[in-house]
Amino acid sequence: MHPTSTAAAVRTLEVPGARLHYEVRGAGPLIVLIGAPMDAAAFAPLADLLATEHLVLTTDPRGHQGSVLDDPDQDSTPELRADDLARLITHLDAGPAVVFGSSGGAVTTLALAQDHPELVSTAIAHEPPLNAVLDDRDALRQGVEDLIASYRSGDVIGAWRQFFVNADISMPEPVLAQMFGGDRDPAQVASESYWFNHEIRGTTSWEPNLERLRSIPTRLVIGIGEESAGQFCDRSSRALADLLDLEPTLFPGDHTGFAGAPMGDPVAFDARLREVLTGA
Repeated sequence: MHPTSTAAAVRTLEVPGARLHYEVRGAGPLIVLIGAPMDAAAFAPLADLLATEHLVLTTDPRGHQGSVLDDPDQDSTPELRADDLARLITHLDAGPAVVFGSSGGAVTTLALAQDHPELVSTAIAHEPPLNAVLDDRDALRQGVEDLIASYRSGDVIGAWRQFFVNADISMPEPVLAQMFGGDRDPAQVASESYWFNHEIRGTTSWEPNLERLRSIPTRLVIGIGEESAGQFCDRSSRALADLLDLEPTLFPGDHTGFAGAPMGDPVAFDARLREVLTGA
C-alpha cells in the first residue's frame, strides 16, 4: 500500500544565471523526475509513490514557476537544463541517478545523458518531441515558427490550437477556450509565455548526438504512452528508438500518463516504472 502524500523538502540552488526551485522526498537510490515546461508539482503524485523506496528529486525547470532567471529573456536550451540537473545531482551527492524525463524533460534527459553520463545510471526519455529525427522535420519546424508567431501576435488560443494540430492531438474548441481563454492564473500565464517565447523552439529543434548516445554506459530507455499512438511524440519517440537500435518501452496512459487524475494514473505509472527499472 502506497501513501497518498509524502512531505517534500523544498529548497533552492544557485546556478549560473538562475535560482532553481527543487524538492526532495524519501530516501534511497536517487530518481529524478523532470519536465519542460512541466514543473515539480506535476510530478508530485508519482514522486510520493516512488519516495517509499527512493530519494526523489523534482524541480521547476529554469524560467518556470519557482526557478527564477537573472535574465528573463534568456532562452532555455536542453544543454542549459541538462547543466542545471547535473549541478542538482552533484549538489545532492546521491548519484548516479535514474532520470525520468517527459516531453521537453525527455529532451533534457537525453542531453544530460549525452553530456554527463557519469551522473546517470538509467535515462528514461518519455515521449521526446524531436523534429530532427523525422522525415518531415522542415514542415514540423515551420509549424513551431507559426505557433510562436501566433502567440506573439496575441492570439493565445490560436497558438495553442496550432500546437495541438502539430502534436496530432484532437482538442475541441470549447476545451481550448476553457483552458486558455478568460481569467487565468498569472503564474501559469508567465510560464506559458516563457515557453512559447524562449523554450519550445530550442527543445523541439534539438539534434541528439546519436553516436555519443550509442556509446555511453548509461542505460537508455525510450518511453511511449500506450494511448499516444499516431501522435507526434509517438512518431518522434519511435524514430529515435530506431536510430538508437532500441525497442520502445510502453507506459500507461498518453503523454501525461504519470500525472494525477484526470490527466493520468500515477499508481499504474509507478508500477510500470518499477518494472522497467528492475528489468521485468
